[in-house]
Amino acid sequence: MNSVSNNKTAVIGFLGTTLDNGFNDKRWQRWRPTVSLGLHDELLVDELHILYSKRDKRLFKIIVDDVAQVSPQTQVIGHHVALISPWDFADVYAELYDFAAGFDFQDSTDYLLHLTTGTHVAQICWFLLVEAGFIPADLIQTSPCPRPEQADPQGRYQVIDLDVSRYDGLRERFEAEKAQHWQTLQADLVTQNAAYQKLISDIEKVATRSTAPILLMGATGAGKSQLAGQIYALKKAKVNSTQGKNTLEQFVEINCATLRGDTAMSVLFGHVKGAFTGAASSRDGLLKSADGGLLFLDEIGELGLDEQAMLLTALEEQRFYPLGSDTPISVSFQLMAGTNKNLRQAVANGEFRADLFARLNTWTFFLPSLKDRLEDLPANIDYELARLGSEQQQQYRFTPESRQLYESFAMSQDATWQGNFRDLTASMIRLTTLAESKVIRNDDVQAEIERLTHLWELPDRLNGSNSLSKKSATLDSETIEQGSHNILIKYLDEETLATIDPFDAVQLAYVIEICINHKNQAAAGRYLYANSRDKLKSPNDSDRLRKYLMKFGLRFDGLK
Repeated sequence: MNSVSNNKTAVIGFLGTTLDNGFNDKRWQRWRPTVSLGLHDELLVDELHILYSKRDKRLFKIIVDDVAQVSPQTQVIGHHVALISPWDFADVYAELYDFAAGFDFQDSTDYLLHLTTGTHVAQICWFLLVEAGFIPADLIQTSPCPRPEQADPQGRYQVIDLDVSRYDGLRERFEAEKAQHWQTLQADLVTQNAAYQKLISDIEKVATRSTAPILLMGATGAGKSQLAGQIYALKKAKVNSTQGKNTLEQFVEINCATLRGDTAMSVLFGHVKGAFTGAASSRDGLLKSADGGLLFLDEIGELGLDEQAMLLTALEEQRFYPLGSDTPISVSFQLMAGTNKNLRQAVANGEFRADLFARLNTWTFFLPSLKDRLEDLPANIDYELARLGSEQQQQYRFTPESRQLYESFAMSQDATWQGNFRDLTASMIRLTTLAESKVIRNDDVQAEIERLTHLWELPDRLNGSNSLSKKSATLDSETIEQGSHNILIKYLDEETLATIDPFDAVQLAYVIEICINHKNQAAAGRYLYANSRDKLKSPNDSDRLRKYLMKFGLRFDGLK
């Protein structure tokens, strides 16, 4: 680079905790990527910026000394980074984004981004930041001599000049996020929707300025749990930056749909030994665990009235009594709740306490469904490809034609996205898993379109909906029977299937679909027995469903 430019040259990269390692003289007999940058006559590095954690301070000092020996004119500058998990995409991206945003890039300097060191997740994040224009650099890769038997500390290097004009869509998306201060809620949240950007901006202000309860409302799969986790990360970062130390305790999450009876009380509020049959020892509840932190109660509309009353007391008085105890426990936590129910209607129906709803309703945010954010589909597809690639240490991609085919369907009226972003995540998992050579082609997309269409139509088919038949106002018995058979054949052998009457086959197929679409047996049971359960003295929906499935040799867990 110096041969064609009078600018200085600066290289930015991670300290290679494995490849750069070495604490005795034998380290000079092998290739080390960071040190090798100073061994090439044609590559004159004026500044070497190394990102490292404090625990690697000793190794960093050795690298500084070694670089000074091989390239005295190179100034080595260290930058501390604090990665909670170097394999977590959002954490790494946020840390590197903050580094890039605070770095003083000079027009008189040519920058190279060293991709060889760091995890695969870090390499992906570096790549995205360079593509998006946040880091004005070319990429440089170093590698050892191709013949291992030859000890060559110098190795080889290659400079890669990205043509970012080919990635205008991706760059524009990141610029839009930057303009909306999107980086503060991390990279997991991807949007170009103006209304959603305003929503996130408001949530950002509330999360950093208020400790009042926050209620997130939206359909299943709209991203409530994900957003709750991001809000916690934002609040924690805010506390760290303003107070200089971490005073925000852990993030505690529970899905209230999984809580029932004494179990619900125990899980939330804890119990003392002997509080109920089977309580052989004392237990701290989640409210105690969340003391000083953030408690997220997902699907709070499923919480029982007794638990709602105790939760309200804990919020207002900052204390509660564990089950079976006469001694109160003092707590201080911020509550976040999520629900796909209309809580105002639930209050009118007597299913939710009006006073608790009023307490939760200080900050209420309505999350739109994927169908209302179709402009975000391309960006979310990119995110899912990157996330799955980092998990599998692979690079997945669509062909241009297959990408167009998938997006055309995904944004059409035929794509209902009933499960919202969960459907999209599942779809991308299937596409990347089944793709040959990690390339998603037209045949893969066409098969996935058929799969999604079938999945979205199936509940309607079992309910006898006429929306599936474009030629007829009603479904004939042959269509219904065939639909049931297609489901049951997955779980029953032909001999068993032949003994089931058509009436039972349709009913069983419907029950299986309900089980598949609910998180647990209790939730599926409540849905299936919603009307008859009130007539029983001691309703146990989960047990009723378990016994029904047992008649056909099935178990709930085996249907997932």
